[in-house]
Amino acid sequence: MEKQNLSSLIWSTADDLLRGLFKPSEYGRIILPFVVLRRLDCVLEPQKDKAYELHEKYKNKLKDFNHVIQSQLNLPFFNASKFDLLGIKSDPNNVYKNFNNYIQGYSKNVLDIIENFQIDPLVTKLNNNKKLYLLIDKFTEFDLHPNKVDNHMMGSVYEELLRKFSEMSNEESGDHFTPRDVVKLLVSLVFGGDKENLKGEDKIRSIYDSCCGTGGMLTIGKEWIHENINKKLKLELFGQELNDVTYAICKSDFLMADENPENIKGPLSSLSEDGHQDRKFDYMITNPPFGVSWKSEVDFIKNEMKDPNGRFVAGIPRISDGSLLFLQHLIDKMEPKGSRIGIVFNGSPLFAGDAGSGESEIRKWVIEKDLLETIVMLPDRLFFNTGITTYIWILDNQKNKNRKGKIQLIDTKDFYKFTKKKLGEKNKEIDNEQRLEIMKIYEDFSENERSKIYKNDYFKYTKIIVDQYFKDKLGNIINDKKGDPKIDKSMRNFERIPSYQDIEKYLLEEVKPYIKDYFYNKDLNKTGYEISLTKEFYKYKELRSIDEIKNDLVKLDEEIANLENIYEFSNK
Repeated sequence: MEKQNLSSLIWSTADDLLRGLFKPSEYGRIILPFVVLRRLDCVLEPQKDKAYELHEKYKNKLKDFNHVIQSQLNLPFFNASKFDLLGIKSDPNNVYKNFNNYIQGYSKNVLDIIENFQIDPLVTKLNNNKKLYLLIDKFTEFDLHPNKVDNHMMGSVYEELLRKFSEMSNEESGDHFTPRDVVKLLVSLVFGGDKENLKGEDKIRSIYDSCCGTGGMLTIGKEWIHENINKKLKLELFGQELNDVTYAICKSDFLMADENPENIKGPLSSLSEDGHQDRKFDYMITNPPFGVSWKSEVDFIKNEMKDPNGRFVAGIPRISDGSLLFLQHLIDKMEPKGSRIGIVFNGSPLFAGDAGSGESEIRKWVIEKDLLETIVMLPDRLFFNTGITTYIWILDNQKNKNRKGKIQLIDTKDFYKFTKKKLGEKNKEIDNEQRLEIMKIYEDFSENERSKIYKNDYFKYTKIIVDQYFKDKLGNIINDKKGDPKIDKSMRNFERIPSYQDIEKYLLEEVKPYIKDYFYNKDLNKTGYEISLTKEFYKYKELRSIDEIKNDLVKLDEEIANLENIYEFSNK
């Protein structure tokens, strides 16, 4: 079964059973944990009886029997209850009692997951309205065993359901689920640009996602490396997630994929509470929330900024957008011997903030440390709940020799195909062929219409305050009470002069012809950094001629007249 068919079936279950009893915004809180429970059920089914027997054997002999049972079952989790969902279904009169017994029968690591779903009051409400049995009945119809629905597909189903629930609740958060085509391009750029370090045997490499959601980006990254570079490479996956539901889903998927669920920390914000404080990572891939305020964390972040060894020493951005805080967090976790970062941003981190602002100072710090390697401008309408243009930033603290001191800009805004069906705001996708073409542009590292390469200081500019004096009607300069020339601040102008231009020459050519007696104070000059891919890849298009427009109008008139004739004929 395809992911969309499966997610549609599950969605219809929610809509049929929950409509009127719950708000659409509450659907996800019920359906998602039941999807997880059914998947766990399917995995455990062959050893269900054995798990119960082992529990009865050890429950009075050992204080902590979880590890013993897990080792004997050769599974990372178990359920020691007599019941599974099918068993609960067979006894309609005791469904609520047996369901609670079933939940409490899970091993500690699964109970942690279930607790984060916070389903107790919702289950009680379902039972009181005679819906709990019906919901369990429906979910036992789904075969979610990994042999039928692999982890990759299951992750896609989770994300599709999350997208639908978000749409139904009209949520306008900055949490944008990363479509699989975008993730594949991101991991291709991060790992494909470091193939030599991923080859060989007996190697261990770590991958971290600071906003891991359901863990899809981590698992796709691992799969990509094994399929394209090194099947034998051992990869350790780490993540942190703020949302309790997606955190729980991620941990449950890790359990079933034989990954270490303890490597996923949450529900915690990685900005105010770093769950992997003492760790560095080889690779980091993430899509932080777009344009989300960090007001609730402001005290913690400002305090850490004062710490010379803290994560936010470069500066802090405006409080309405924490994107560049996530970037600094990742940079802090780079291995000194070499790390690469792939991060998805909207346009704001490229150019928001004038010279001297927090955003500009962070860009300055990143670029002057020679960390920024590549920025890829993506097509618009790639994401499910926003149509804006997005960008992939690639950072490397051990750049290849030919890339040192340089930044590559890549324009891929025309690299897309329309989707068969619009999903939220998403009606475009990057296919495999286009992804390979983008990778070739990146790997070739040469200038062409799609690729621009600049030295780091190309993005530097000096902001100058250009002043004039107050003058009387005769043009004489007016002095203040101290006898000093009085500055007319109403006539003040600002000039942003690129680093590759001589300041004095610029002022003579661009200011002097219009303001003969201008002056500026060098002590007030500020240095800023900004990156504009739109400007660098701008292509002038000539306006259509009058004759072309006239011809189009004539054709349109003819088409309208033809349609009118057809309509009149059909009504005779």
